[in-house]
Amino acid sequence: MLGHQQEVCGLKWSPDGTTLASGGNENFLCLWDAAMLESGTTPSPRLCLTDHQAAVKALAWCPFQRRVLASGGGTLDRTIKFWNTTSGSLINSVDTGSQVCALLWSKHNRELVSSHGFSENQLCLWKYPSMAKIKELKGHTARVLHLDQSPDGMTVVSAAADETLRFWEIMGQPPDKQRHSVGKGILFPPLNSSRQRPRSPSSFGDIR
Repeated sequence: MLGHQQEVCGLKWSPDGTTLASGGNENFLCLWDAAMLESGTTPSPRLCLTDHQAAVKALAWCPFQRRVLASGGGTLDRTIKFWNTTSGSLINSVDTGSQVCALLWSKHNRELVSSHGFSENQLCLWKYPSMAKIKELKGHTARVLHLDQSPDGMTVVSAAADETLRFWEIMGQPPDKQRHSVGKGILFPPLNSSRQRPRSPSSFGDIR
């Protein structure tokens, strides 16, 4: 699969398995059709999007809009961009003010979590599609490189270059539990009941 000119630093399959998104160190975002990968020839990307001004590592497919992809750019870019992957058109671009390292959609609400490097090494929770910032979460002391969430969608885990994992309850409850809660889309503090910091990383041990 030939399309990037430098290191490939991000990969993400669409939920339906039809499209692979790849981000490169040369600032390219490439979209590959799964059908082309099975053709027996050396495939090229269906679309190569070049709007980012720095490396594209963060990629996340929207779970409730089938053809929408979010991508994040590095230090010289600092934006989260949203794409129509059918046409390749740019839907929106938001300057976050810092390097975007990872992106993660909520399973329950129209919200998005981003993780960052220089200069705050923080997580940000955004309301979609307005991209109003709901909350900033600080605690890591180096780039927050990866994000994932628990099977119930309530807890986010972040992995950073400070060699720690941190767990945050910020995604809200599943729909069947929201009916028994006061309010909907409620934000949960991290596991130590502080609204700004997660449980101490020393309780989990360093990741080396």
